[in-house]
Amino acid sequence: MTHHDDGALRWQSLPGGEFAYYELGAPTAPLVLLQHGFPDHPKTFFPFARHLVDAGYRAVMPFLRGYAPSTLRGPFHQKRLGEDLVELSRALSPERAAVLVGHDWGATAAYAAVVHDPRAFRRAVTLAVPHVAAFQKNMAVSVRQQLRSGYMMFFALPFLPERIVPRNDFAFVDALWKRWSPGYVAAPDYMTELKSCLRASMPSPLGHYRALRSSLAPRKPSTSRPRRLIDVPLLHLHGADDGCIAFEMGAGQDAYFAAEFHSENLPGLGHFLHLEAPGRVARRVLEFI
Repeated sequence: MTHHDDGALRWQSLPGGEFAYYELGAPTAPLVLLQHGFPDHPKTFFPFARHLVDAGYRAVMPFLRGYAPSTLRGPFHQKRLGEDLVELSRALSPERAAVLVGHDWGATAAYAAVVHDPRAFRRAVTLAVPHVAAFQKNMAVSVRQQLRSGYMMFFALPFLPERIVPRNDFAFVDALWKRWSPGYVAAPDYMTELKSCLRASMPSPLGHYRALRSSLAPRKPSTSRPRRLIDVPLLHLHGADDGCIAFEMGAGQDAYFAAEFHSENLPGLGHFLHLEAPGRVARRVLEFI
């Protein structure tokens, strides 16, 4: 069988642990790595990835570190998540630089990956999350965004979140989806599968937020090293109705890029933009890559 169009679950042993992923497209086609975020799982990319496969790409969608059946062990900080993507890209496409697409935590990981090993990726796309440094800087002066991001502070607390988040069949997660993508309702069977992934993974999906605590703490100027500029051409796409992160939180982010960079606000879409309008988002991504 030459085509992996079945979306079967596959495995890869990496220096950082065991990772599970879905794959669509011909195994010899150029690789696009698609990394999901929270609260989500790799099938979030299936409708979007089919457009990439039709255009001649191989789409690989891994379970993020901390999401079963990938390794549930930390560390969960941004740098490690970026290294996971580099290791997976190098393992699956050793001869040819891949394209990287990340949503939410996957976007955060993508920014780290292109800094860690720029030669592993020829282009990158981030969905719904601007450059992390710009986000932190802009959030510091935006009370509205601080309120929106309150869940991050809550998840960073010990013990309490893992008791509250799974209650009433993950009602907390349903509420986040509704608030973050106000114009979209995910299929019930999609949410059932997502919740069973979260159930098998808890409390690891909270680990990413707990790892954030140190990076969100104010730093003395002497200890904060200057950030390395991103040398990989990158496209940031954001839904104008995103209830998780406002598009304005990316203001000034072009200062962190040495290569070609575009940031676009897409009207009528929320946080899960690739799932809300897979064809529309895929067309823009295909133009860019």
